[in-house]
This record gives sequence, structure tokens and C-alpha cells, in this order.
Amino acid sequence: MKLNIAFPATGAQKVIEVEDEKKLRAFYDKRMSSEVSGDVLGEEYNGYIFRISGGNDKEGFPMKQGVLTNGRVRLLLSKGHSCYRPRRAGERKRKSVRGCIVGSDLTILNLVVVKKGEKEIPGLTDRQLPRRLGPKRASKIRKLFDLTKEDDVRKYVIRREITKDGKAKKSKAPKIQRLVTPVTLQRKRRRAAVQKTRVQKAKDAAAAYHTLLVNRSKVQKEKRAEEVAKRREVKA
Repeated sequence: MKLNIAFPATGAQKVIEVEDEKKLRAFYDKRMSSEVSGDVLGEEYNGYIFRISGGNDKEGFPMKQGVLTNGRVRLLLSKGHSCYRPRRAGERKRKSVRGCIVGSDLTILNLVVVKKGEKEIPGLTDRQLPRRLGPKRASKIRKLFDLTKEDDVRKYVIRREITKDGKAKKSKAPKIQRLVTPVTLQRKRRRAAVQKTRVQKAKDAAAAYHTLLVNRSKVQKEKRAEEVAKRREVKA
């Protein structure tokens, strides 16, 4: 079985192949999100703690969290479910997925380093991979560069260079999300003013309707009083 170990602190990954069944027994019958000590894999992993994040069986079907079995099942999946990407709006599909319990039928098991041990693992903890993309949200850009609200966030966006064969260099930058500008504040004020106008208009309309009902009721009462008075005169 192959073990794909990821170290989020450096962004590095490493795949090792384990043939010894005794070492793999520590992972059997464990569920996804369970933590396993790395001591069972050898001395170089002493002190490490791994979290099981997923895996694939020999036919390539992925493990799905919440399916409490060590075999394969067919589930009706829709938008929002893992192991499925809808192609059309409202689409549902019955897909084969592997249960979340680790077994010997897996060909690869994904692990994440939760706690680092005493020794460095070559190719995993001793190298730092640069981030390909910078932050996109305005608050996260401020946090990264320690900016204040008075600083212009747009000047600190991380751009990346793109080079193609025979073409000039281009730089790309993400569109900043949740950026507060004078235009957005103006639109916010306008929305508030429109809402206030609507509320006042509804109140005026309700008051006018109430006045109309009162006047109609008054006219009907007067008309009825006149009719009653005429009947009494005729009887007299």
C-alpha cells in the first residue's frame, strides 16, 4: 500500500510504499479523521502523529466520510456532496464510493501530519514550497503585510508572471474581494436611501388607506342614519 503524506506547514507531500503488513495493521479498521501514531512505520517517524484524510481502492474509487463500511457502496449524490461534481443545475447521480473505514483493499492512503516528530523526514519536512497564489480577500492581504485601514490594499496584491513561447511576459493578479471603496460606500448609502423611501411610501399609503376607510365608514353611517330617519317619518 502507498502512503501519501502531506505536511501543511511547508506545503510538501511525499509518497512512500509500505510492503510490511505488520506496519499497516495500525491503520486497519480506523476511520477517516482518526489519528495514528507514526512510531509503527519506523524509527524515522518517531513522535509523528498522522491524521487519515482519505484514500482510494484498487479500482480508484475514493473514500467518503460518513459511509461506515470498509467496502464499496452506490449512493445518490447531489450538489454539496463530496466525491461528486454536478454538471447541470439540480443534477443528481448514483455514484460508487468507498466507505470511510480503512481496509486491505486500498491502494493508497492519504495522511496529514498533525504533530511533527524529533527527526526531519527527507523530502517532506526539510523543504519549503513557495505559495503559487497570494491572498485574495482584502482583510487577508492587510493581515499578511500588516497594513492599516488607511493603506491602499490594491498596491499590495501579489502578482505572478506568465511567460509563453514567443510572447511577451504578462502578469496576473486576483480581483480583490470584500474591498471597501468610495463607490461601494456610495452604493450602500443609495440602497439605504431607497429602502428608507420605500418604507416611508408604504407608511403614507397605509395612512391614506386608513383615512379613506374612516371617511367611507362615516359616509355609510350618515346615509344609514338618513334612511332610518325617513322610515320613522313615514311611519309617523
